Parts: sequence; C-alpha cells; structure tokens
Amino acid sequence: MSTYWLYQFFGWGMVVLTNLFFAYTLDKLDDKFLPKVLIYAALGCIFSHIMRTIINRSHILIKPIQQQIMGFIFITICFSFGLGFLEAFIFKSLDLLHKTADGKTLPLFKIVINSVFDSFGYLFIWNCIYYIYHYVEKSRRQQLDTLKLEALVKELELKTIKSHINPHFIFNALNSIRALIDENPLRARDAITELSNILRSSMQADKLETVTFERELNIVKDYLALEHIRFEDRLKIEYDIDEDTLDQPVPPMMLQTLVENAIKHGISKQLSGGVVKIISDFKFDHHELVVQNTGHLNGSYNADGFGLTSTLNRLQLLFGEKANFTIHEINGNTVEAKVILPVTALAIN
Repeated sequence: MSTYWLYQFFGWGMVVLTNLFFAYTLDKLDDKFLPKVLIYAALGCIFSHIMRTIINRSHILIKPIQQQIMGFIFITICFSFGLGFLEAFIFKSLDLLHKTADGKTLPLFKIVINSVFDSFGYLFIWNCIYYIYHYVEKSRRQQLDTLKLEALVKELELKTIKSHINPHFIFNALNSIRALIDENPLRARDAITELSNILRSSMQADKLETVTFERELNIVKDYLALEHIRFEDRLKIEYDIDEDTLDQPVPPMMLQTLVENAIKHGISKQLSGGVVKIISDFKFDHHELVVQNTGHLNGSYNADGFGLTSTLNRLQLLFGEKANFTIHEINGNTVEAKVILPVTALAIN
C-alpha cells in the first residue's frame, strides 16, 4: 500500500474517531450516528481521491500562484456541492436522517446546505494539507537540484582551471632540453625527467582538489630547474619553508601558477634578471604561502589574467571565505603574491 493511501485512511479515520468522540461527549451517539459517519468518511475518501486526480491532470500545482488559488477554491466548492448532495441523497434513501422533536425531518434543501458546508470544511482542510505537502516537497526537490547543479558547476570549474597548462612553458622547456642534448646530455636527461614530473602532476590534478604542499613544492622545484636552464644566472631562487607546513593541503598547480607568473611578468622583464623567493609559514592560525619576485606591478598581471584570476576562483570554490589571495608591490622593486589558507591537522596523501 502506498504512502498516499495510508495517509488517506488515517486522515478520514481520524474524522470518524473525532465525530464519535464529540457525539459521545455531547450524548448524541445513537444507532444512526455510526453508519452515517462511516458512509461520510468513505464518500470523503473517494471524493478527495477524485479531486486529487483532477488536480494532477489539470497541472494546477505548476501554474502561477493566482491560478493555483483560484483552481483550489473552485475545485473545493464543486466537490463540496457534489459530496453534500450525494450524502443527503444516500442518508434519505437509507432513512438515516435525524428527526426533530415533533417527529419530522428537516427540508431536503436545508439538509443539503448543511452537508455542503460540512463537506467544504473537510475538503478545504484536505486541500490545504495536500497543497502544503506538495509545496514543501517541490521546495525540497528544487534545493536538491540546486545543490547538485552547484556541485556540478564547481566540479567543471575546478577541472577547467586545473587542466590549464601554459603551452609556452612546454615549448620553452623542450627548446632548452634540445640545446642541452649536445652540450650536457646528463642535464638534458634530468630535464626530461623534470618535465615528465610536471606533466604527470598536471594530469593527476584533475583527480584531486588538494595535494600536500610538499608534493606541490617538489613540482615547482622541477619547474624552476627547467626555467633555470633558460635564464641561467638571471634567475636566482630562494626558499624559506617551515617544514611543519609541508603536510598542509593546497590546490594542485596553484603554486606553479604563481611562480610562473613571477617569472613571466617579473624576471623575464628584467635585463639583469632577479630573484624568485618562495615562503611558507604559519601566521595567525593560517597557512601563509608567499611568492616574491623582482619586478614591478604595472598592470600586466591583471591583463594576462587567467593564472591569477583562476587562483582566486579556486580558493573561493575550495575554501570559501577561509582563504584569500592578494598581490601587491613591496620595497619598490618586489612583487609579492600571498595566499592565505586554512590550517588542517590532517595530512593528505
């Protein structure tokens, strides 16, 4: 038996019990009362089911609210008259109508009117419960659909962001490796391994929302080693890493994006090159990740856009308001990109 029919029998069963209780309390319980209540409850169950069928087939529940209200009132009135007339006819046919003190029965039209008013009250309550149930159920489904859509959008955004690899870097790295093949075959072999590590990490990034900072840092070291082949003495690298931060979760490829921007917009613009410094430390109950590079913040960072914009978007998608990203110029000749991440005690493998 479906849940709907369980509710139907329970609801109209309560109508029977309520009427019996008040009849017994008011000393109006006689041999005609129980048959009348049972017949009325059976008719109410049938009429309300037919009413439900019409409501569903006419699609009232998906119409504008004004049309829903008008349909609600119209259907309730129509079925109230139908139930009232049928009840009066059956009661008269079965001689179940109560008589007055002088032994006469009420005129039929008064009996019908009383029955219509009683039926309207019961059917109105039934319709209210039915509409409220569907409204709540519809809202719940919409919330679930919204959550599923948001989760899907978030997943697609993360995959789009994480799949971004700068093709210029790959071309530059391959050109650098080609130049090393004759000059320094051993270094060329190591460079191929470093490039392989970076590409493998970028492909695995689609499967992970976060990785340990240690893993991300190792990939960045491979990246910087390849860039050092191209820039040689123009690129100096410094690290200031708190080892306790190595097991903290960070978005994959995020640090590489920041370092890549530091070289592209900073070091490559300087004739004498410069320094890229990576700092990782705990500050004010947060994991603070900083990339500093020689250069000036002249707007080119925002013009290029994707790397830094994607960094902010990823942080918001993954951590919400618990994370932040800023970029500004310090000391007149250094650009600092700073990422604030929430601290977790759980290491990610």
